[in-house]
Amino acid sequence: MTDTEDRSRADQTRARLLDAAVVAFAERGFHGSTTRDITSIAGVSTGAIYVYHRSKEELLYQISRTGHLDTLERVRTAIASAQDPADQLIALMREFTIHHARAHTVARIVNYELAALSPEHQQEIKETRRAIEAEVRSLIERGVATGVFENSNSQMAATALLSLGIDIARWYHDGGSWSPEDIGDYYAELALRIVGGRRSRPPEPARS
Repeated sequence: MTDTEDRSRADQTRARLLDAAVVAFAERGFHGSTTRDITSIAGVSTGAIYVYHRSKEELLYQISRTGHLDTLERVRTAIASAQDPADQLIALMREFTIHHARAHTVARIVNYELAALSPEHQQEIKETRRAIEAEVRSLIERGVATGVFENSNSQMAATALLSLGIDIARWYHDGGSWSPEDIGDYYAELALRIVGGRRSRPPEPARS
């Protein structure tokens, strides 16, 4: 077996353990899950977890770090997809809420198991969360500055919008009455109301 094949197999096992940790943490919570639960789900020996990850907390950290960085990138991409603050907010809120619905299992873990992380890992994740909030707050402030939004507290508004999206992971389940897109469309309209804005529309054609 070549070194490349060894690395590929190791990467596959590492990924299987991460996927198994997501299943275990979602079903039993971080503290209710054991390393044996995780390795059993992954189909590997009990000791294999320490070959690829230092601890159960390390698994949670990797899941949380990846999830938060992915969210930050999605937020920035959504904002960059438009020029008008109202259109930016619509794009951002749709992406944020649809993602939290589709990836509700992972989103629930990364948002509701933060206290189980080590202080060092908590600090890193909180910095990423602050970066996400800063992007949303800056967008709201730009909208206010240009007269598109009417809002007296951009920080509170940003917190409210992010909380709405994050909470979807707590109650959403596959096969429900609302699709992720249904929620995204409704929450985008709700976001505009929260910031005192409205959806931009093209000018109506002149009447003859």
